[in-house]
Formats: sequence, structure tokens, C-alpha cells
Amino acid sequence: MSFPELKLGDWTAQLRGRLTPNQLLSEITWFRVGGPAQLLFQPADEEDLAFFLKNLPDDIRVTVLGLGSNLLIRDGGIDGVVIRLSARGFGGIEVLDGHRIKAGAAVPDLRVAQAAAEAGIDGLTFYSGIPGGIGGALYMNAGCYGTETRDRMVELRAVTRQGEIVTLSNADMGYLYRKSNGPRGAVFVSAVYAGTPGEPEEIKQRMREITEKRESSQPIRSKTGGSTFKNPDGHSSWKLIDEAGGRGLKIGDAQVSELHCNFLLNTGEASAYDLELLGETVRNKVRAKSGIELKWEIRRMGHFAPGKDVREFLDGDVFTGAV
Repeated sequence: MSFPELKLGDWTAQLRGRLTPNQLLSEITWFRVGGPAQLLFQPADEEDLAFFLKNLPDDIRVTVLGLGSNLLIRDGGIDGVVIRLSARGFGGIEVLDGHRIKAGAAVPDLRVAQAAAEAGIDGLTFYSGIPGGIGGALYMNAGCYGTETRDRMVELRAVTRQGEIVTLSNADMGYLYRKSNGPRGAVFVSAVYAGTPGEPEEIKQRMREITEKRESSQPIRSKTGGSTFKNPDGHSSWKLIDEAGGRGLKIGDAQVSELHCNFLLNTGEASAYDLELLGETVRNKVRAKSGIELKWEIRRMGHFAPGKDVREFLDGDVFTGAV
């Protein structure tokens, strides 16, 4: 399917970034599924983004995508404007005084961990175990192995929906487990992190250990979105799924990983519908077995294809729009 052309006006001629109508988003998500963006905008830099948002009519929906790792875009695609920050304009890393490091929102988490290690900055090794980029990590308070983004992020720069460039503190973000509560509609463009002094070789060794652990326990070389469900208090999602008989469960080419059953896989030509239906099937099985209702960690967004709605726990409400 495709969307009608979104006509914005002559002011777009002043943009330095790229506008692409009906861009297939399956090309940029790790699951390799999903419909088109009505209009994809890749700004040249922070000022270009601010100009775009300032002039964009308020009634047009804006959706921001990162590197596409923790994301399930539905087969019907996303209406309005989808913004994706490029490495060229938002991929810089700068080492600052006081054992701090500044990173653009398009920088992969792993690169930030590596740059910090080279500079003798400890405390950011956890980013070597998280797929995706800094923008997504800031949005969802990404973390692993006992450390979260909120533990190290000092401040971030963002462009508001009105096109204003602002600086936000850690407190402004209202971080919770795998969630932030910053200004609605703001696009994060960079962040400053504070670490502690460390020996580069010791830090790198711990990063190697994290990488080895991930590679031995997670299907990181498959078409996957990463960890699917949040861990409920006092429980591990993978264990609840395993106990409910979900390990290896399949719907079409969508499958629960045999290696780590909190990961969904696209083993071939799965659709977003297959993956989301499988996820809700897993949630239903866990609820029936343990009474615990798993919550999605992967962001699901966009429109269902006609006749391909997915209901919560298979029998509840139909999801609509971005989640």
C-alpha cells in the first residue's frame, strides 16, 4: 500500500535534508518488516531539523525513528512525517573534561561505549550490550547488567515540536524503568554522559565479556527487535515464557527464539502481523499459566493492514496508532 502525497508548501525548498515520500520502513528496521512512511525526513543537522519542525503544520503527525532495533512497524505503515536522524548530521562523539562524553542521537550505543573506553571513562560499558542508537536509549532509558541510561546521562539537547532547541536535564526526563517522560514530541539530538576514571584495558576487557555473554545467550545475528517484553517485578520474562510453553513457538515465519525466548525472530518472510500476533499469543499463554501480564518493551507503531488487526491477549482491545 501507499499513502497520498503529503504537500507541505514552498518552504521545503529551503531544507538541506532529504524528503522521501512512501519510503518503505522495512528497509531500516531490524525485523525487516513494516509498511511505508507517508513522508520520511532525514535532516541535515540540528538547525535543519528545527526549521522543519517550526514550519510543519501542527496537525501533521510526527514520528521519530532511531536505528530500528527496538521497533515493530505494522504492515500498513505510518501516516504523517517520519523523522530519522542520519549519522552524517547526528553521529558525532566528543570527549569532554571531567570524564564526560557527548554523543549524537544517531550514534550506535556500542560506539559510545568504545569511545569512552578509549578515553579511560568508566561507567558506560553497559552500552556495549545494547543494540540500537543513543536516541532510542534516551527515549526508553535503555539499560542492562545493572546500569541504565538515567544513571549516566547528565543532559541532552532536543528540538521541540515547535522548532525550539532546548537543553534538558536528567530530572526533566522523568525516567522510569524502560520509559521516559520528557517533553511530548521533542526530538533528541545529542546527550552528555558522565563516567568515572578507569583504565582503558580493564574497561575493554569487561566490554569483551559483555559481548561474549550476549553472543552466547541471545540471537543477535538474526532478524530480531531485541528484548521483546519488560521484566515484571521479581520475574524474568524469558523464564515466564519458557514455563508457559512459548519457547520455539511459531506463527508463519515469526518464531520465539529457542536460544532466548524473550526474543522474537523473523526467520524468513514474516510480516509485522505475524510477529505481533505471536507476541500477543505469548502474552496470552503467560497470563494463563502464571496470571502475570507481560508488557511490551518493543515499540509497536503504525497502521494494521486491512483485515490484519491484532487484539491484546488475542481477545481484548485492538491496538491503534503508535504505542
